[in-house]
Order: sequence, then C-alpha cells, then structure tokens
Amino acid sequence: MPAPADARFVHVTQGRSRAALLTLGAVYGLLAALVWGIALSPVIVGVVALFTLPALWEYWKNPESRFEMDQQNLRWSTPRLQDEMPLGLILRARFDTRLDLSVRVTFLLKDNRKIRLPHACTPPHLALEQALRARAIPVERHHFSLIG
Repeated sequence: MPAPADARFVHVTQGRSRAALLTLGAVYGLLAALVWGIALSPVIVGVVALFTLPALWEYWKNPESRFEMDQQNLRWSTPRLQDEMPLGLILRARFDTRLDLSVRVTFLLKDNRKIRLPHACTPPHLALEQALRARAIPVERHHFSLIG
C-alpha cells in the first residue's frame, strides 16, 4: 500500500541525551569513588577521564542530525554532512545488522552506486523499513555479516 501523498517521514536526533548524561555521571562517579576509596592516583584518573572528553563535548555542543523522506526525495544532514537524492534513483535498501546490534543502512542505486546512511541520522530501522516499503522501495535484511 503506497504512502499518502502528503506523508513525510522525519527523524531528528540530538547529541544531548539522558543516556549520555547518565553514562558520564556514572563514569565520573566511579572515578571519584576509586580516588577516595582506594586512593587511586589522580594521574591515572586523569588519563582515563581523557577518554570521556568526546562524549562530554558532544553533550555540550548538542549536535542535531536529521533524516527526512517525502514522496519524491530523501534528505539527511549531520553537523558535517548533508545530502539529498530522489527516491526514483533507489534500486533497493539494504539493512545490515552488525555484531553490536546496530543497523547500517545502505541504499543501492540504479547507477550501481552505494550510498551509506550516516549512523548519526539513521532512524529506527523498523520505522524506516516500513516507510520505504510504503513507498514501494524493496528492502533487504542481512543479519550479522562479517563481510560487506
């Protein structure tokens, strides 16, 4: 069944999330407990804390990623990348479930090109699969492939 003419599929994600805040709080709390509980060296704590800086920076900057699909076009944007293509160019969509249970989405085009959707703007895979099928775009599912 095709999607209604005015149906748009929109997915927006923010870099700032409750999970990121809870994870950062847990890591910093554990490091503080180790310093006070077993007198862990502040130098070691500082080195370990350096690995949290990218997550802290993303939480601070709160980048927005966006995916939009209407009846004619597909658009996505991340803080560093944006692209758009007509739906008529898509031969099929491939959903690869990876070993970490994330899903990578690749669009195989009629001119033999492959375009991989950036992870930052990838919508929930079941909703995206349903929206693509509603627009008569074939979808392939591949689970836990180490190649490809």
